[in-house]
Amino acid sequence: MSSTTINSPRDPNTLSNYNNFLTQHTSANFEIDFERRRLRGNVTLKLVSISDFETKDILLDTSHLDVKNVSLKHNVLSNWQLLPRFEPYGSALKISLEKEAEKGQSFEVDIQIQTTDKCTALQWLTPAQTSNKRHPYMFSQCQAIHARSIFPCQDTPDVKSTFDFNIRSPLPVIASGLATGATGIVEDSTSAVDDEAPGTTLYNFRQDIPIPSYLFALASGDIASAPIGPRSVVATGPEELSASKWELEADTERFIQVGESLVYEYAWTTYNVLILPPSFPYGGMENPVFTFATPTIVSGDRQNVDVIAHELAHSWSGNLVSNASWEHFWLNEGWTMYLERRIQAAVHGEPHRDFSAIIGWKALSDSVDEFGNQHEFTKLVIDLKGKDPDDAFSSVPYEKGFHFLYYLEKLLGKEQWDKFIPHYFSKYKGKSLDSYDFKSTLLDFFEMDEVARRKLDEVDWDAWFYKPGLPPKPDFDTSLVDVCYALADRWKALIPKEKSGFQPEAKDIEGWMANQIVVFLERIQDFEQPLSKEAVHIMGQTYGFSKSKNVEVVSRYLAVGLKARSEEVLEPTAELLGRVGRMKFVRPLYRKLNAVDRELAVKTFEKNKDFYHPICRAMVEKDLFGK
Repeated sequence: MSSTTINSPRDPNTLSNYNNFLTQHTSANFEIDFERRRLRGNVTLKLVSISDFETKDILLDTSHLDVKNVSLKHNVLSNWQLLPRFEPYGSALKISLEKEAEKGQSFEVDIQIQTTDKCTALQWLTPAQTSNKRHPYMFSQCQAIHARSIFPCQDTPDVKSTFDFNIRSPLPVIASGLATGATGIVEDSTSAVDDEAPGTTLYNFRQDIPIPSYLFALASGDIASAPIGPRSVVATGPEELSASKWELEADTERFIQVGESLVYEYAWTTYNVLILPPSFPYGGMENPVFTFATPTIVSGDRQNVDVIAHELAHSWSGNLVSNASWEHFWLNEGWTMYLERRIQAAVHGEPHRDFSAIIGWKALSDSVDEFGNQHEFTKLVIDLKGKDPDDAFSSVPYEKGFHFLYYLEKLLGKEQWDKFIPHYFSKYKGKSLDSYDFKSTLLDFFEMDEVARRKLDEVDWDAWFYKPGLPPKPDFDTSLVDVCYALADRWKALIPKEKSGFQPEAKDIEGWMANQIVVFLERIQDFEQPLSKEAVHIMGQTYGFSKSKNVEVVSRYLAVGLKARSEEVLEPTAELLGRVGRMKFVRPLYRKLNAVDRELAVKTFEKNKDFYHPICRAMVEKDLFGK
């Protein structure tokens, strides 16, 4: 008699029964149809049963997918169905086998599919929406649970598989795998086979390191590339290539080397960056081999490239070692913020680590204020049962997660803590874990070290994991921000309209880094009383903020103006919202604009909603209309 195997799924945001079957390999074979805005083709999943005679049904995640047919070992199956949609997770694809699966039994399932106009992972741009207006463009963004709208899968970070990508397109293709060549060039209709489109090429990629579905990535468009280091290239539009190369070539290899010294050797062979069109909703997405990045990092001053340090750090934290579910997202992002700031310290000097953390604390405080300090989503470990992970997205897992790890480093001492870092990333390399795995691994590592063990006894794990709101604020090194605070105080003296003797001059900020300007502007945003409209005008003209090309700076300046209800910044805010799709800037500016001029906020959104990625569009709709 066989013993019963019980595998409890750790992820509440998937409809798949990955506690019965696991995906080992995924082969994605698609043609990109720019005219109809569809991907069409098939995906082949190699699955293995991890339970013994428990079920004959394979359940896969799908969302708004057009499933044509399902085959098993090349035999078309009739016994499959899309189950009723269950919001916000989509429709499970139920594939019924002839009998219950034996433990260890393998299955190769081939599914013919086509994406639809409701696909939430893909954004399609017309030529007019690109910089040179010559060709269309398509890119994906699958995190957190959007891969299921491209292909049926076990859409959970608790499952990892190797991948093949075979993508036919009339334009160059980039994917989250290593390129293995371009074949099957179809020059015209006379050389086409089956329904291959003339003027297309088959681009092939392979990813031999198992990755979760959210790291599946595709982009296709008018893309050129240039080297930015001995193992790195940048790819972007031809007109943007020179500026992007200059922005990134000074620091990328140094970032990689520091990351390797902190953890261990970089595993993905090459580290590359794709600078996407401006509608990309995030600062960056850590897709293996090719980070997808916002064009807002290309500011002409190399002041925003720490986004690359962050995405590179994901090569270890998130990509090799992954959170088992989005309830434990801090394990991805808290660790990544921690490694990013260690990289900053090594490259720029130790004070820059706390300088970045001070900026992060402001972002964390804003998120807690936005949710409310007792909200579930301000905890480190959150409850996402029945909820959309996108709704929980904020600075909390990034910054509160960072502060937990920073606290542990200070508690144990950097020398001891640094011994744990490579151990942790080695133990879970290629695996997924939750917060309880992290806790047990840390305690086990220091079990024989009496001094460290006593220190770890002081940790209030329940408070760190489950207490909402802000964590304890550490004593930061403020050497790089003191001058910013001092200048902000001089501006504060202008608020009562008394003669303070302060006359703003351009030299006030001479020699400042862009992030020092950010700290200065955020300090002013926190004033109980806003600046006068006249003061906002003087600031913008004197310091050049109103004409800045650095979106980190100009967005904060506009926020200061909106708080002052300055009519002067209304149109510039609407203009910025029409050319930048990064949610870090878009969502706060819409909320602030809505508070000042709702009619303009709604008008601006209606004008630009098709410019935004579906994820961004949905979140702004919730902000403006409560949908």
